[in-house]
Amino acid sequence: MATFNFNGQTDFYSGKVRDVYTIDNDILVMIASNRLSAFDVILPRTIPYKGQVLNEIAAYMLNECKDVCPNWLLQVPAPTVSIGKKCIPFQIEIVVRGNLTGHAWRTYKEGKRVLCGVKLPEGMNENDFFDNPIITPSTKANQGHDEDISKNEIIIQQLATEEEWITLEKYALHLFEKGKKLAAKQGLILADTKYEFGKINDKIYLMDEIHTPDSSRYFYENGFNERLKTGEKQKQLSKEFVREWLMENGFMGKEGQKIPDITDEKVEEISNRYIELFEQITGKTFTPKVLDDDKMYNIVSSSLLKLR
Repeated sequence: MATFNFNGQTDFYSGKVRDVYTIDNDILVMIASNRLSAFDVILPRTIPYKGQVLNEIAAYMLNECKDVCPNWLLQVPAPTVSIGKKCIPFQIEIVVRGNLTGHAWRTYKEGKRVLCGVKLPEGMNENDFFDNPIITPSTKANQGHDEDISKNEIIIQQLATEEEWITLEKYALHLFEKGKKLAAKQGLILADTKYEFGKINDKIYLMDEIHTPDSSRYFYENGFNERLKTGEKQKQLSKEFVREWLMENGFMGKEGQKIPDITDEKVEEISNRYIELFEQITGKTFTPKVLDDDKMYNIVSSSLLKLR
């Protein structure tokens, strides 16, 4: 993906899956790439249309959830581009879990019954619903691994004040409830997800993407209870199938481990899974769109000019 230099650009940052441009210190241009990350490592193969899928799902969800809390998004001028307000981010990710799955299940299976300061009930099985959704925050690392953290540690380390945490918690739980309702309309269960928040002056905004396969885990509602009873793996739409494939091939992002070869067939499979999630969650048919660098630059530049 090309690196651009927009008029009024004051900063540039290349993240795990997005390139972020700051304009006049108050506007962000986020361009979603086709890069794929897992275990906080960028994998060596790109996934066709992944950036478009993530960007368009995030835009759809931010629009659907704008009644819950303020969010950063202003425009989506191109399939992989979102333009919005620059916020000062909280250096934490608010992870909300409705089901015991993924990292939470791996922790539980090790015999631990406290995750991020939250007590986990005895007698649970993989993918069981919690009585009520739980919040298990993590630190937000620009490089390396995110780390689990508790509410008390967040306040002690001054990553958020107690008053700010109350608002973050309220927003996150209400967003999760809205996300579950939107998923249910499409025959899906939103099992877990993460949210990122920031501030402009004293106002808290929802940032980044929400309810996408990179930030969330979805199960198919059809057959969920039957699979739960038999212990069969749930049919899911998320990045977890990528993590599972990597783990099966001896990679968990730890030092000395080698990323397995990602074949053309595996790349196509991952791309198809992303497209499947787009169509499942939005109810729309995915239309691949590819812009060359010059056209994308012109579209973004024109949008920025109108915002000034």
